[in-house]
This record gives sequence, structure tokens and C-alpha cells, in this order.
Amino acid sequence: MQVPYFAFRDWPAGITQQVEQAVTGVLRGQQYILGPEVEAFETNFAKFLGAGYAVGVGNGFDALVLAMKAVGIVPGDEVILPANTFIATANAIVQLGATPVFAEPDAKTYNLKASTVEKLITSKTKAIVVVHLYGQACEMDEILQLCERYSLKLIEDAAQAHGATFLNQFAGSFGHAAAFSFYPTKNLGAIGDGGAVVTNDEAVAAFVTRYRNYGQTAKYQNDIVGINSRLDTLQAAVLDVKLRYLQQQNEERQRLAQVYLQELNQTGDLLLPISADHCSHVYHIFNIRTRLRDKLKEFLQQQGIQTAIHYPVPIHLQPAYHYLNYKSGDLPLSEELVNTSLSLPLFPGLTETEQDHIISCVKKFFAQTSD
Repeated sequence: MQVPYFAFRDWPAGITQQVEQAVTGVLRGQQYILGPEVEAFETNFAKFLGAGYAVGVGNGFDALVLAMKAVGIVPGDEVILPANTFIATANAIVQLGATPVFAEPDAKTYNLKASTVEKLITSKTKAIVVVHLYGQACEMDEILQLCERYSLKLIEDAAQAHGATFLNQFAGSFGHAAAFSFYPTKNLGAIGDGGAVVTNDEAVAAFVTRYRNYGQTAKYQNDIVGINSRLDTLQAAVLDVKLRYLQQQNEERQRLAQVYLQELNQTGDLLLPISADHCSHVYHIFNIRTRLRDKLKEFLQQQGIQTAIHYPVPIHLQPAYHYLNYKSGDLPLSEELVNTSLSLPLFPGLTETEQDHIISCVKKFFAQTSD
């Protein structure tokens, strides 16, 4: 049996047809750039999150850059972020001329904790970027208190956490600004690139709205030097359809995750995802850990099961970041995660037969290993 790591399935049934109808509607309307569908999606996404504003931009990376620029990150600033994240988070900081300062995550949730971050704060620290990793919301209360105590800006990287909550408040609605990605495989995914900056600050929203469109307040009226990073109408129309089903699809991800958690409990040396108190997990990624990661990955591949590694090289040891002078051993937990983490298939539409095959093969691997 062949099981993909991720596949686009018509789940729930009929969503594909609705997406196709939305695309056709845009083609007929012929307003491909900043058409009415963009504003409609921005309004609906902000309302879903309980946030003041959502501003659509070209992709998740641009959302990070614009969110940080809008809250005042400038060259020479230091920005603290988790070491165990996708490199885009760090690249966005560097794009603004600031310096990324990498923090170790919590050993159980793999998210940032205030106690770890506080040790890294200096006179140059301007902001903290929390990443709601794998789809689990960070524990935001102490981080918010930390930012208030040190007068720091808080940016949320919510690219993997559409619909995740802390104390029933949605990820992306806590900070001064938040960045979302709508890359096709996200919990809320477009059919191409897309992103959004979410904020409760009217001034931040106004800046991003101008900056994404050449700095215009009106056509040919440019108050600032901006860029071109607009969520196009086609993607907005698709996202507006998919937004209606986000909660349902997240619940399916959670159901599938519970099957894994129950069936793989106490299997070999597996470390399974742990949800923090008051934090919901929408399982963009179902990450397991084992010291036998490479052998397990190879075994599953032989059984037709695709897996992924998030992420195979820590950012602080990437050649691009050698200039920061981190060395192997500086961030031991992040480096351990790199060598032990494996992501199993989990997506809406994964069938019971496919998941049973995955579970059976994982158990078989550890049974053989223990012999």
C-alpha cells in the first residue's frame, strides 16, 4: 500500500467543487488584483480569529517581514525566536537588517517559554517572535507578561496554527502583529502562495495595507516607499471557501491524531506530541521522536509510507547563518530534535485503512528492533 505524506483529497466531499466554482467566479469577474474577494476574505478571516484586522499579502514570508516592519523592527535590533523553526522566520528578521537570537524550546511542547526567552534579553532586544509550532498554540500568558515587562514587541508566526487556541483565544490574535501563510498544504491553504498579517492595531493594519501595494493610499498617491506583495483575488476566493471548513478539517486532524496517540502509546522509545495546558493543537504536523528516526523512516519508506523531517538542519548551524558564530552544541535540545524528529502522514481525507497501515508498520518496526 502506498500512503502519501500529504495529499489533496475532496474532504469534506464537495469542497473541491466549491473551490472550482470560486475560481470560475473570479475568472468571470476579471478583477484579478485586489478584487472584492480579497476584502471579503480579509474581513471573514479577521472575524474568525476575533482580531481587528487581516491584510492579505503575497506569501507567508512577506507576512513575517511586513508584520515585523510594521511594529518597528529596524537594523541593529535583536529579535528572539525559537531555534527549531522553519528558516523563513529567521530570514524575515535578517531581511530587515535585524539580528536573530535563537532560543531553546520547551522540552515537551517544543514551543517557546518565557523562562528561556528572558535569559536572552539585552538592551538591543526589540521583539520576540513566537512560533506556534506544528499547529500547537504557545502558552501565551507569561510571554505576554514578559513583553510588557521589558516593553518588547510580540510577533506571532502562526503559519502552522490556523485555528489553534490558547485559553480559547485564537493563535494570531495575541501579539502586536501575526503572520499567516496560506501555502497549499497548510491547514488553511490556497492553490498557490498567499499570506496575511493579522493585528488588533489600526496603525499596523494601515501601514501593511499601504506597504503591500507600493506604498499607495490611492492610485498613484504614494506616502511611503512600499513593495508589491498583494494577496491576489483568485487565492482570496479559494481561501474564503476553505475558511468555512477550517474548523471541521481541524477536528478531523485532531481525530486522526488521537488515533495515533492511542495506538502508538508506549511503542518502542517513541515520544508522542504532548499538548500544553490550555493550548489546543490543530496538528498541521504530527511529529514523533525516536533515537531510531533514520531507520524508522527508511523502514516506512520500504512499506510505501512517505514521511517528512521538520527540520533536518537547525537554523543556527545552516551555512547562511555561520556569521552569527553559533557552533554545534550551543543549542543541544534543538540539535537533538533535528536528529530524532519524524512527521507521520496526517491530513483530512487520510483513510482508516491508510492510517491502520501506518500504525501497523510502526509497531512492526519496533517489535523487530527489540528482538
